Amino acid sequence: MSLRRRVFSKEFKLHVLKEVQCGKTQAEIARKYQILPKYISRWLGEHETYADEAFAGEGNTYTDRARIAALERKIAQTEAENDLLKKALTQLDQLQHSETQSGDGE
Repeated sequence: MSLRRRVFSKEFKLHVLKEVQCGKTQAEIARKYQILPKYISRWLGEHETYADEAFAGEGNTYTDRARIAALERKIAQTEAENDLLKKALTQLDQLQHSETQSGDGE
């Protein structure tokens, strides 16, 4: 029998955070919902840092998606640079080839 990781919805996380804001301790809330206090601390940090973007769902936090988007932009930029360099190299080869051809005819 394999253990399944529990997944908490955005609504649940916000509900837990609201209880913290109302003055309950993290330990009380952790016991009430049978979760680890470190989850509450992590959720507080994510909510403070990313506000509405926190708890995007499906295990991908906002930072993961932002990092993936940045890497995809970098890949596209690198591909464009490679295409430009390939064209420049082709033109340079053609120029050198034509110079050697005209040098032989003299």
